[in-house]
Parts: sequence; C-alpha cells; structure tokens
Amino acid sequence: MKIIERISLTLFSSLILIISVILCLTIFGWLDTNTVGKIINTAITGDITSKILLGLSIIFILLAIRCIFFESTDKTKEEYKNGILLENENGKLLITRETIENLVNGVVKGFDSAEDVTTKIEFDKENNLIVYVNLLVKETAVIKELSKNLQNKIKEVVKKSSDLDVKEVNIKVKNIEPVKENTLMQ
Repeated sequence: MKIIERISLTLFSSLILIISVILCLTIFGWLDTNTVGKIINTAITGDITSKILLGLSIIFILLAIRCIFFESTDKTKEEYKNGILLENENGKLLITRETIENLVNGVVKGFDSAEDVTTKIEFDKENNLIVYVNLLVKETAVIKELSKNLQNKIKEVVKKSSDLDVKEVNIKVKNIEPVKENTLMQ
C-alpha cells in the first residue's frame, strides 16, 4: 500500500470511529443531542472550521470515488502471486510456478534412478523457493545418495537459470519401482 493510501485510510477510519462513538453515546443517552447539535452547528458556521471541514469532505469524496471506481495497486501484486516478479532497469520478468516446476521435473528426470516425479513450489516472503519433490525410484537406487544429488542439482539449476535462491528441497519417495526383467520366451 502506498503511503498516501495508508494516511487516507487512517484518516477515514479515525473519522468513522469518532462518528460511531458520538452516535453510540447519543443513543445511550450519555451525550445530549442538543450539545452534539450545538457543536456541529458551531463547526459548520465557523469561518475557519467550515473551510477545514469542506476541505476534508472533498478529500474524502475523492478518495471514496477512487476506491470505488479505480483498481488498487495491490491487485497488480496479486497477479504475480503465482510466480516471482523480477525487475531491472529494462523491465519486468515474471517466472511462474509452472516454469520452476517444469525445470525441477526436467532435473529429476535426468537421473536414471528416478522414475515418476511430481513437484510443488512455494515462495517465502523473501522470494526464496521451497521445492517439494515426490518421486518414484527404481529398486536399485541408493535413496540417500540420490536425494542429496537431486537437492544439490535442483538448487544449482534453478539458481543458474533464474537467479532465484532455493531455500529447501524436500524430497519424498512415494514408492520403489521394481526393476523389470527382460525375459525371452523360448
């Protein structure tokens, strides 16, 4: 949120709070309606206070129109929710989750011991990646060695191709695929 939006939201919220408290006090009978009427009348008819109130009213009307009819800048950030937006002096680059998932899947498929793979990508607040890999491995695989090599290779490839840091690579071995033997019929 931009600073002007924060200030206007704070002012608007404060005004609504004051009006609500005054209404509640009046309804409960703790504040006399004549007193409230006199204060409002004095504020409106006073030379300086009426100009201040008019200025605030115009500002609130313009802010209300802006909020109702124009998009907030936060909506553009939501468009990039499914990826990471990188910016430089030449422009912007959006790297989507699907792109990174396909990159990770390609790395995993490059290992002979890995069979079927599914990948899930999450982003933390610093735009670091957390990679979750579910895979099926061959019976001959040394799982500990395979997972270590996969973690290192995934981090290396993602950093090299996207300049994004991979915070974690979490591997879950779903199952072990038995080696299929080629039997010849005699």
